[in-house]
Amino acid sequence: MNNLLNGAAVCALTFAFASQAAATEWNASVWGKRRAFTEHVEKIAELVSEKTDGEFTINVSYGGLSKNSDNLDGISIGAFEMAQFCAGYHADKNRAITVLELPFLGVQNLEEEVAVSRAVYAHPAVAKEMAQWNARMLMTSPMPQYNLVGTGEARDTLESFEGMRVRATGGLGKAFEAVGAVPTSVTSSEAYNAMESGVVDTVAFAQHAHLSFGTINKADWWTANLNPGTVNCPVVVNIDAYDALTDAEKEALDGSVDEALDHYLANYGELLGRWDTVLEEKGVEKVMFSPEVLAEFKAKAADPAREAWIKDMEAQGIPGQELYDLVIKTLEEKRASN
Repeated sequence: MNNLLNGAAVCALTFAFASQAAATEWNASVWGKRRAFTEHVEKIAELVSEKTDGEFTINVSYGGLSKNSDNLDGISIGAFEMAQFCAGYHADKNRAITVLELPFLGVQNLEEEVAVSRAVYAHPAVAKEMAQWNARMLMTSPMPQYNLVGTGEARDTLESFEGMRVRATGGLGKAFEAVGAVPTSVTSSEAYNAMESGVVDTVAFAQHAHLSFGTINKADWWTANLNPGTVNCPVVVNIDAYDALTDAEKEALDGSVDEALDHYLANYGELLGRWDTVLEEKGVEKVMFSPEVLAEFKAKAADPAREAWIKDMEAQGIPGQELYDLVIKTLEEKRASN
């Protein structure tokens, strides 16, 4: 009898260990704190767990696994299974997707940003380049057009940008450089200190980041309609980790992307809806640029940046013209479908 009981106990214990071993646990590396920018990551973790009855879980870590600028490197070595990063942090590692950071692309809202990002992410050149880092594109982190907050006298002409020290990465940095500003690419987490210490005069962010990283608290003014472009920040997964998922787990993950992005868009829409109230509460002046100034900025920044980017990409074997044309075609199709 004892032998039978011992055998039953061993079987039960073995089953328990097997069940435990079958569970899949991922770590996702993001940064800062939970905010509009990370809501889709939080949502997809929630959905995946629900759809697999807790057998597939994603733990979202805010800076505990890696610096934001090192997240792609962490994915490449399998330090974690999922990560969010921004293309401008290391443009040389993700050249193809920097087409989405070109100034004045004409993207008008978050839905259009999702559409163009999806189109570019699906391009073979992007998949090939990301594979070099053992990364697979999962979803974008759509952001509205960036605008500046600044200290001191408001800058509302291109002449006033001359010598302006601005926190702006990637294509945005080049756009401001084209009109005489001096861009610096400090990370989002360092932007407040850079502004407080006078390292920069202005910071280019989307609205959620001005709130989350506190730059709005140092601001005297905000540019309401400069809209020079935005940055592109994908969420990627480690290819080996993805390939190791069961079919059901892959379906739970991939099948949750649309719902996670819908949640993100709804949440971000609420933030945009109360932005004017935030400015009023904090006593921040809203600066509006004239159509003439905006046209001048676009002429100096957009065309030269686009042509230079395409030439540079083609020289490196990246289909720059094809990627740019894909963005424009996708925008046209998106608007036609509406």
